[in-house]
Amino acid sequence: MVDPTTQSNYLQIATEHVSFEWTLDFDLQIVSGSATHHLLVKEDGVKEVVFDTLDLNLLDAKIDGKSVPFDVKGKHEVMGSALHVALPQDLKAGQYIDVTVEYRTTSECIALQWLDKARKERDFPSFSASVSLSMRVLLRLYKTYSAKVTSIFPVLLSAVRQSPSQTGPVHDGKVVGKDPVTYSYRQHVPIPSYLIAIASGNVHYRAFPKFEDKEWTSGIWAEPELIESAYWEFSEDTARFLAAEENIVTPYKFRVYDLLVLPPSFPYGGMENACLTFLTPTLVTGDRTLVDVVVHELTHSWFGNGVTHAHASHFWLNEGWTTYIERVLQQTLYTPAHRDFSFIIGSKALQRSLEEFEKEPKYQRLVIDFEHGEDPDVAFSSIPYEKGANLILYLERRLGGLEAFLPYVKDYVSTFIGTSITTEQWKAHLYGYWEKNGGPEKIKILDSVDWNAWFYGQGQKLPVELEYDTSLVKAVYALASRWDAARSTAEVSQLNFDESDLKEFDSNQTIAFLERLQSYPPLPLSHVRHLGTLYKFATTPNAEIRFRFYELALADPVSDSAKAFAADAVNWIVGADSQSGLIVGRMKFCRPVFRAVFKADKDLAVATWNTKKGAFHPVAKKLIDKVL
Repeated sequence: MVDPTTQSNYLQIATEHVSFEWTLDFDLQIVSGSATHHLLVKEDGVKEVVFDTLDLNLLDAKIDGKSVPFDVKGKHEVMGSALHVALPQDLKAGQYIDVTVEYRTTSECIALQWLDKARKERDFPSFSASVSLSMRVLLRLYKTYSAKVTSIFPVLLSAVRQSPSQTGPVHDGKVVGKDPVTYSYRQHVPIPSYLIAIASGNVHYRAFPKFEDKEWTSGIWAEPELIESAYWEFSEDTARFLAAEENIVTPYKFRVYDLLVLPPSFPYGGMENACLTFLTPTLVTGDRTLVDVVVHELTHSWFGNGVTHAHASHFWLNEGWTTYIERVLQQTLYTPAHRDFSFIIGSKALQRSLEEFEKEPKYQRLVIDFEHGEDPDVAFSSIPYEKGANLILYLERRLGGLEAFLPYVKDYVSTFIGTSITTEQWKAHLYGYWEKNGGPEKIKILDSVDWNAWFYGQGQKLPVELEYDTSLVKAVYALASRWDAARSTAEVSQLNFDESDLKEFDSNQTIAFLERLQSYPPLPLSHVRHLGTLYKFATTPNAEIRFRFYELALADPVSDSAKAFAADAVNWIVGADSQSGLIVGRMKFCRPVFRAVFKADKDLAVATWNTKKGAFHPVAKKLIDKVL
């Protein structure tokens, strides 16, 4: 099956390298310039190249410096506008040809956000979130790229900087926000196009200490106001995580692994852009409790950035594998119990997603057969992450345990790195590896797997319910059980709870405690208030914990608790509860909070969103608009 989300003719002619030349205009909020595609002809006599574009002002198309005919077709709601560029006659398979497209961005480009000081995000005027269908100027194939970008603010790209030196003076010593500087980057490793990302703003860099004898470098970018706290948050663990991952999989090949802490409107926890992971500021908690998110993002260097899915139907190959290996690293860094504990936490997110799609069971599948032109963003959930990771864990256990399984993982990555594959290709390799390294006994085990149920099964449960080590949740569940039993005591002053109840819990255990409470009938309003005050859940800077508290409070939309906490929850998201006024733009939090508040108080949710939506990223705006 061809990619159901593209109008391009990538099976006839495909980009192998693209060179960008851009100028960023912060007054007009426009990126203008060109993309020169170095194309490989795959089919004799191909007459045109068709590019996917979305909301671009297309100015010209050139071959060998001469303008050629081009045509922009009508806009498809999901796939954008197909750009058809005429090619010379009699092209033969195996030939190369360069096509340059000149264009400008428009205010409708949803992958690009321009910020202003009125949104209280300081001097960070522009960044992109180039995921899924949002950035449709390139083909969805592996390619290298280079870029020259002129800007009055420092420019970061998902590539290795060539000039000026990132360890030299900020903005090459020129005046930030006034003097233009041209930044040059090159990505030597072929990557899928959704990993091409740009950010520009008043950012500073601090290198992390060199890790042992590693050739790659690592460091962090952030606004001046945040650089010290961000450096402290991530400097101790990032390089250590990356080195540990190399021991599990294969050597890191991208030369640089930097982090960029983005403004609060960034809609994701992290985005695994090659060489430069984008991070939400909600991870900067001052206690390093959420740095494990970096483990997930750097794992994408092998699963997603290295081996990626052929198209949206096979998205689980990215996220399921990444989640599985992330948890293997948890075992390596800590204990096997920590690995299983992550699966326990993930099972709650999986259950929530399965329930969300109860009326659209197609999206409960691991492999989704999207119709041509269907928007895969509608299906975005924890299902490809958690169901995918559980499938791989199930296979690991059936095929002899982790020690026997890891050599297969290395072979899988080595076989497919730098390519896009389908679920069928993954499965064929799985069988081929174990036939060579286990014989009929292992093939018999694989044949006993209900592949149809794992790939296409619908419903509220996994095909096989896996058991996990619960040693890290026993105390968590015991405390949750005590709170459940306490509902019979009407006067909260008589309850036997203390702030020290959580003293021995880490952040993930506290999250598990709140999620366990959600499995019981909703607590009375008095108890929810006491819970939030006693343990400081209602004011914690840890967004993961605060979000779970609001989930608990809003669980029953007709309850007194939901009515009482609806305003608190939505004010937290839009930044109305703090002097900073900074929003919580991460979709993991803002989208479900608005959904829950909408059920409890529709007028409040709609009025608040209509007033504050301009501060959110276009991707988040699009999806929350659908919720409301």
